[in-house]
Amino acid sequence: MSKSAITVTVKLFAAYQEVYGVPELVLELPPASPVVAVRDRLIAEHPELNQWRDVTRFGVNLIFVEPNTILQDGDEVVLIPPVSGG
Repeated sequence: MSKSAITVTVKLFAAYQEVYGVPELVLELPPASPVVAVRDRLIAEHPELNQWRDVTRFGVNLIFVEPNTILQDGDEVVLIPPVSGG
């Protein structure tokens, strides 16, 4: 029997954390979802994040990955927008 969803923990930084007001989220996604689906879902919920769409980098389990990397149940996802420095 295949699972109907996977659960991932999403660590939020910079703009994403400011918008959501929490350091992390737990999301359910369809099986075989790519990591980019996490970003797209957060932008769908908060369209003001769209400015970060093309510059966000992705990490899964502390490793930088490509946007099409398929997520596994229990993965920890990190969305890394550009960090503004002074």
